[in-house]
Amino acid sequence: MHKASVPPIVIEAQQLTKVFMQKQQSVQALRGVDLQVRSGDFTVISGPSGSGKTTLLNILGLLDVPTSGRVSFEGHDLAGAKPADLAALRRDHIGFVFQAYNLMPVLTAVENTEMVMEFQGVPANERRRISAELLQALGLGELMDRFPDQLSGGQQQRVAVARAIASKPRLVIADEPTANLDSKTADSLMDLMSELNHKHGITFVFSSHDPHVIQRARRVLTLRDGIIVNDSAAPEAAHAA
Repeated sequence: MHKASVPPIVIEAQQLTKVFMQKQQSVQALRGVDLQVRSGDFTVISGPSGSGKTTLLNILGLLDVPTSGRVSFEGHDLAGAKPADLAALRRDHIGFVFQAYNLMPVLTAVENTEMVMEFQGVPANERRRISAELLQALGLGELMDRFPDQLSGGQQQRVAVARAIASKPRLVIADEPTANLDSKTADSLMDLMSELNHKHGITFVFSSHDPHVIQRARRVLTLRDGIIVNDSAAPEAAHAA
């Protein structure tokens, strides 16, 4: 008999701490966090405001470094990694979806989607083809030449998702991706991310404190005062599996 293969670890955190200075006082945002994210995970980090969710996501996305502890990406310890090396890892292997969308206002939807691939040196015709196909699949085919201010919030967030996944990253980090959306658009976005996870195996880690969003995840990490106090499969997801 063959044992079911365990998906490889994409990113691992060991005993992460993060201390910020605020008004000459130190604030501990993370207190010894241990975490493994495996390929194909669909994980939400939940918790109240100030619990450390964004800080943890920024470290997992290699946008920030911990005060102490270690981060490994696909088995490679990043302790002491140069900023240029971290930037290359982010560019080539990690996609980001921010609650503020962070689209370039002077670029059209298709140009925004192409942006990461342009940094990677993908030829112009190839990145245009990939971006156009992706936007078409996301229901934005007729809007790809519009600028962000000509799109609704939900449409902008879909462009942000397209940009995040266009280069086929190993990991997508999404910080409160539904925070600025109405419930119907938020549901649609979660449907989209869930489909990308199921059909294409894209690994998602996102933060949210919305119970309606949290129930869509297959794994829920609860963060409180910088500590993971619970790590479990979401009941609804477990029943659906």
